[in-house]
Amino acid sequence: MSKSPTLHREIVWRTKGHRGGPITRLMSPSDLGKVVKPFVFLDIFDTGNTNVNALQGMPIHPHSGVATVTVFTEGAMHYNDPNSGTGLIGYGGVEWMRSGHGIWHGKELFPADVERIQGFQLWLSLPEELELSQPESFYLEEDKISQTGPAKVIVGEYEGVKSPLPTPDDVNYLLVRLQPGERWTYQPPKGHSVGWMAIAKGNVASSDESIHSGEMIVFSQEETAIEIVADKNGEAIFVLGSAVPHPHDLHLGYYSVHTSQEALNKGEARIVELKKKLDEAGDRQTQTGNVPVFH
Repeated sequence: MSKSPTLHREIVWRTKGHRGGPITRLMSPSDLGKVVKPFVFLDIFDTGNTNVNALQGMPIHPHSGVATVTVFTEGAMHYNDPNSGTGLIGYGGVEWMRSGHGIWHGKELFPADVERIQGFQLWLSLPEELELSQPESFYLEEDKISQTGPAKVIVGEYEGVKSPLPTPDDVNYLLVRLQPGERWTYQPPKGHSVGWMAIAKGNVASSDESIHSGEMIVFSQEETAIEIVADKNGEAIFVLGSAVPHPHDLHLGYYSVHTSQEALNKGEARIVELKKKLDEAGDRQTQTGNVPVFH
């Protein structure tokens, strides 16, 4: 007897991660990142009622082999970079950084005069042709990120709306805001069997299951539509990712993710070289308190 088709996308994993200060680690390359690669890392940062400057406690640190996508769901932060100018990133604004063969960063954003800052930092594992490429980083304010329905297209292309970010093909990453009781259906593009979401605000239901603020869930690997409805008592804000599965095993350094041990060795060697140059560069802090990305 043939199996009847699935009518909705099942939830196969859920987590609230591990919190440390204002940051909650929802996914790492050594755990869920293996399941939903090319998405390999996800933090939700939220200063709550504490000092927004708590986010400045992150030390400057290196990366190679990944792209990081930081999107804000509440509050705002300043950027000040010789290559990108100055500006303010608020709801739906994005910091994009492709580490390629190596960068150092961690203090390139400085809190604005706001009561709370919240958002997500995502890592994407880069394909072979980009994992040792020249690094790049820049900032996009909210008005540069196009929207279709309730979804801002942060990465990829959806319903004819394309992100301005130079991201790898076959990856979508959306920021979605639903009004109380609003229903939304996401039909993944062909081949996008990886699917997950994480909630910044409010509660939603999908596949007859409730999903709560601060939670990340992973859907079954198939291309069935994902149906989401916001709780009737309040709006919901969440990120959702879908992709063609990453075809390589993950080779992990402390801050690096590559497709092979050889590529990892090259990335980590470059990081060591950059650290020497970074030390020689001395104090690079700007007048607004930022420290630009170094590569």
